[in-house]
Amino acid sequence: MGQTEPGRRERKKAATRQALSGAARDLFLARGFDNVTVAEIADAADTAVSTLFAHFPGGKEALVLGHGREREAALAAAVRTRAEGVSILRALQDFLATRGPFDPDPDPLARRVADLVVATPALRAYARTLWTGCEDALTKVVAEQSGRDDFSVRLLARYVLEVPDLAGVEPDPAAALDAAFVFLRRGWPGF
Repeated sequence: MGQTEPGRRERKKAATRQALSGAARDLFLARGFDNVTVAEIADAADTAVSTLFAHFPGGKEALVLGHGREREAALAAAVRTRAEGVSILRALQDFLATRGPFDPDPDPLARRVADLVVATPALRAYARTLWTGCEDALTKVVAEQSGRDDFSVRLLARYVLEVPDLAGVEPDPAAALDAAFVFLRRGWPGF
């Protein structure tokens, strides 16, 4: 019983998080982010408001976008596990090209959520905070992988992490992403 209990508890927590984020997403898409309260989300997921905040301390925005830990791990993995001969900047560009407004072939629900984020100032600001919150982790992995550990590495990380917010709202986000990385490669040719 000792080994199965934590598994069951984790499954229940995951199910609660999924129910809350699914209810929030459905309500936000139907009525708009600003027209939905946390109480309505908790009610739709059949949980208490305190449970919602226990699972999503970041509030309504976190229900849509999660938290930065997965993002940090995914960014680091994109750099660390890149194929032989693939530059750090290419690996980062390829990673970003699969996310949110840059995804070339999203399912319809993912497209609607990405559009909601771009169109909602609070969600867009939270998304930017999640990206820029990865600066230390990205700086560390780029320094590790490049063999350089100077100010230029932190500067590169900062610029890369601003790209989703800037390029994601352009009329053609994928083309803006490509253009941003052209400039980054000019500024950091060895990366």
